[in-house]
Amino acid sequence: MKIIKVKNPTEGAQKAFDIYQAALSGGVKVLGLATGSTPIALYKELTDSALDFSNITSINLDEYLGLDGNNEQSYRYFMNQHLFNKKPFKKSYVPDGRSEDHEVAAKQYDKIISEHPIDLQLLGIGLNGHIGFNEPGTAFDSTTHVVDLTQSTIDANARFFDNSTDVPTQAISMGIASVMSAKEILLMAYGADKADAIAATVNGPVTEEVPASILQNHKNVTIIIDEAAATKL
Repeated sequence: MKIIKVKNPTEGAQKAFDIYQAALSGGVKVLGLATGSTPIALYKELTDSALDFSNITSINLDEYLGLDGNNEQSYRYFMNQHLFNKKPFKKSYVPDGRSEDHEVAAKQYDKIISEHPIDLQLLGIGLNGHIGFNEPGTAFDSTTHVVDLTQSTIDANARFFDNSTDVPTQAISMGIASVMSAKEILLMAYGADKADAIAATVNGPVTEEVPASILQNHKNVTIIIDEAAATKL
């Protein structure tokens, strides 16, 4: 793992932008993308830049079950607002949170990933070490699947909703094996509340109880963290 320590998320976004710029210059064709507050500054760097994504395919990690792309809390809506509406991609895939058969939708998403191998996968990390919505206990060989979100994840996401009862309790997520199939992985984490998860990811045992710990087994991982997130390394 390559660890890059920065002073704040703004500097982290600039470092991440450099990685994306190099990746595009190197001819990548497929980007794995993430949602949440962590990548917002990076997406602003990308949209403000002259980088051209018109020949790039994107594949997002996950989506809440029960929300369609017009719902302001859906991850499709988030991506449209922060990136896709400003920087059109050749094709952008986000899991279908409103599918009639979620198991079929998961298999279809696996097919998309197999047909578009991910060159660079962006990740955040949950307080419990989850990547995507792969909660503790998720099998390392998992592919796209329906997830029952843990209470800690539901509580962490509640700040985005007007009413705590509106927070989805399930999601459809790219699996850990899917994430690990990417040629290169970039994980970003900021704040003291992520320090335990980062320490377990980098220095702890590789265990399904800390999903992100599997990244120790990947050959090309960069982790960008601020000083607060690095305090327990």
